[in-house]
Amino acid sequence: MTTQQDRTALPTTPPDIRLVVTDMDGTLLDADGRIPDEVWPLLAELDRRGIVFCPASGRQYATLAAQFAAADDGGMVYVAENGTYVVRGGTELSSNVLDAAVVSWIVKSIRQLVDESAGAGGEGADLGVVVCGKQSAYVERSDEAFMTEVRKYYRNHLVVDDITAVDDDVIKVAVFDFGQAERTVAPALATLRETHQVVVSGAHWVDVMNLTANKGVAVRGLQRELGITPAQTMVFGDYLNDLEMLDAADWSYAMEGAHPDVLRRARHRAPAHTDNGVVRTVRDVLGLPA
Repeated sequence: MTTQQDRTALPTTPPDIRLVVTDMDGTLLDADGRIPDEVWPLLAELDRRGIVFCPASGRQYATLAAQFAAADDGGMVYVAENGTYVVRGGTELSSNVLDAAVVSWIVKSIRQLVDESAGAGGEGADLGVVVCGKQSAYVERSDEAFMTEVRKYYRNHLVVDDITAVDDDVIKVAVFDFGQAERTVAPALATLRETHQVVVSGAHWVDVMNLTANKGVAVRGLQRELGITPAQTMVFGDYLNDLEMLDAADWSYAMEGAHPDVLRRARHRAPAHTDNGVVRTVRDVLGLPA
């Protein structure tokens, strides 16, 4: 097992970093869910040095592209939808499409969970399903509480009558739980774990993807595409859907306050996202001026 390093144990000379990959929520974004102002000059300096920057998120590609539009000259790579859709310069580099029968099973299972929990005499599970296609995200619920959560992650979204019948390549199914997703949704979909990824990607979200899809697979594919090694890669994450991509980089960082499994898996620590940890760490490791 690799011994975890404290971020203050900086290399004596800056390493040859060619790729910086970062999760968004709980990692790059601040306490208000915004990109810190200090990110923009850092991105300009990375670009000047020929270092590729890559947001890797459960968020939709359209959402990520809009967030970074001001800084992207076509060289930025987006690992979207937890690794199921990778895009650079508007061109798809890779995708991992779910079988329509699996999508239908997931949706019907969640519908049944809601019905059964409501019939048990309690308040019932308060859940919403997002079917994530390449072109758009699709939902059936349209109440404002649920749509507020959908808009955070899915810039392109449509309310439809039946999300099992959308005409799009579906790359992920996400379930939002107003309660604790790890206690309700994850167990309900546990039978899929032998054949698919069932990932608790946040306190309220569970994502289902093909077994061959995760952020780590996407980052390794990107490294091959760009001719970049793990020793030339920095990765930052905080939650369970970041575990595999931490393994793809020698310079892997868990944010302060990250999930315990992430803290154990990463080789290094970075300050919390509320303390601008990604920017500070990249500057320190590469020897960049503040």
